[in-house]
Amino acid sequence: TDGSQLTLVKIAAWSVLTASADRTARIWSADSGACLRTFVGHGDIINSAIFTPDSTLVVTASRDKTAKIWCVRSGNCLHTLSGHRKSLYVAEVSSDGTLVITTSAD
Repeated sequence: TDGSQLTLVKIAAWSVLTASADRTARIWSADSGACLRTFVGHGDIINSAIFTPDSTLVVTASRDKTAKIWCVRSGNCLHTLSGHRKSLYVAEVSSDGTLVITTSAD
């Protein structure tokens, strides 16, 4: 409703995870459409958001040159991953949930 552009949508059995140009990622109920959680803390557009295989964490990748690991239950940022010199495009999580890989413009 605020005119923000979605940059990525991921669908899980119970929810939809979105990444947005408004610098947030959100989890939405697949049944009701209600926003269940908003992740706030990136300094620029979020290009990618993904659940870990057990759906307890979300990993986001942003134009602010960082990836963040978030707790689904609390909404808190647990870790900020930095090191790229340019915008991040995508974050992915290994099938066992122990590794995060990011792609960047650098």
